Amino acid sequence: MVLPSEGIVDAGRLSRIYDKTTATYKFYWFISIIDLICTNPGRRCFSFDEIIAGMIAEAWYPIHYFRLSFGKLDSLESIILEIQRILNIPIDANRDSVRSKIIRSVENPEVKKLIHVLSLNVPYRFLSPWIPKATDAQVVEHSVLFTNGCPYAITGRKIVIDPLWVDYLISYSSILKDFTFWNLSIFLQKRNPNVPDIPSKLVRPLQRAPLTHQHRFWDRYIQSVGHIYCIYTNAELRVGEYDLDHFIPWSFVVHDLLWNLLPSDSSVNSSKSNCIPSLDKYLEPMTRIQHAALRENYATNPSDKLFEDYMVFRCSIPELIDASDERFLALFRNEFTPMAQTATNMGFAPWLNNPAYG
Repeated sequence: MVLPSEGIVDAGRLSRIYDKTTATYKFYWFISIIDLICTNPGRRCFSFDEIIAGMIAEAWYPIHYFRLSFGKLDSLESIILEIQRILNIPIDANRDSVRSKIIRSVENPEVKKLIHVLSLNVPYRFLSPWIPKATDAQVVEHSVLFTNGCPYAITGRKIVIDPLWVDYLISYSSILKDFTFWNLSIFLQKRNPNVPDIPSKLVRPLQRAPLTHQHRFWDRYIQSVGHIYCIYTNAELRVGEYDLDHFIPWSFVVHDLLWNLLPSDSSVNSSKSNCIPSLDKYLEPMTRIQHAALRENYATNPSDKLFEDYMVFRCSIPELIDASDERFLALFRNEFTPMAQTATNMGFAPWLNNPAYG
């Protein structure tokens, strides 16, 4: 991705801000500065505390909801988990709520100590493309002169943005964020090699896509047989009287593909949440329903584009339909076993279903 040059802004130096990065700090530091500049017209001076609060707020969702690992050399993950414990902020709180709560709590001794940890290096190391191989004191000295066109001066525990950078950061905020998230996704993919779709897990989605077409697929099958039974609760399910459950949680797979969806009792979504079901207990009944629904839908609507969802199994739809129950189960087990294991390794809890459900 090519960054624009304008005025004193040297795109070559700017593009090197993430070179030799060993932690996520610089990514989130820059994103937080861009957000503060864009949401506070006319301001040039920002404290370390409010920038770091923005860093924590931006990384809140990937850590708590998607459970991404930031790597062994990165303390941002542990700091976020500790701040959540201290301030009791809901893990699904939005970015603005998290940031505001932290800003209001910066004098809390525990919070203050954690924020201080993040302020020790990143404000200085971020300027290394403009002020290389320098001590913190030397960085401060050169930054107040805006040496080599660096973006900000460090004064105490504050930064002052060069006025020539302000318009640039606002004008190209989208490009700069895309550049940052692209580099962050590459960085995190190396530390989460078996986790799908890292780019989709960097920010909280504004809203989830409706499952209209997926419901229609399952409605056709249920209508053909009259009713089915929930594999988790054994409750009878009819058209319009079920929820669609992501067998492996959406927060891990980040997709709504049919092969990971099945009708369930409405009580399941709240109890199962982001937990991992037992494959030994539930995968076989899940695949039986999947196989039957696939056959019925292909017989009545063979041109449905939703069948493309099953391409992950590297078989044609007729081959999947004609497969024996054992073969169909084996295909699903090969796909789900590594996913479930990776999710468990990341901290997704096993689902301990209510024994009353059988």
